[in-house]
Amino acid sequence: MISTRGRYAIRIMLDLAQNDDGSYIPLKDIAERQDLSKKYLEIIAKELVSGKLLTGASGKKGGYRLCRKPEEYTIGEILDLMEGSLSPVACLASEENDCPRRKFCETLPMWTEFDQMVHDFFYGKKLSDLLN
Repeated sequence: MISTRGRYAIRIMLDLAQNDDGSYIPLKDIAERQDLSKKYLEIIAKELVSGKLLTGASGKKGGYRLCRKPEEYTIGEILDLMEGSLSPVACLASEENDCPRRKFCETLPMWTEFDQMVHDFFYGKKLSDLLN
C-alpha cells in the first residue's frame, strides 16, 4: 500500500507543476489548495529537496519549485524516494533480503512478474501525464 507520504508527495509535485510561474511557491499555498497539513507537507517537501526532486528557498519570496520540467519526472521516482521499495513481497524488496527459499520458491515468478508490472506502470507515468 502506498502511504500518505507517497500520495502527498505526488500532490505537492503536481501542484507545483500546475502553478509554475518560475518563482518559488510557498508551502502554505500548496497546503491550502490541497487541503493538507502544512506541518506534514514540510516534512515531505524537505525529503523531496534532499532527493533532488525540488529546490527550496527560505525568506520572504521563498518556497519550493520543481528542479526539472514535469515531463522529466516519473511517478516511480517520486514514490521510490518517499516509500522505498514498492515490492509486494520482502524477498524482492532489496538485494540484502536473500530468502533461503529463493531457488525453489514456486510463487517467486508470480511475485517477480507483479513487481515488474508495478515498476513499469509507475516509471511509465510522467508527472506531466497527471496535468491533463
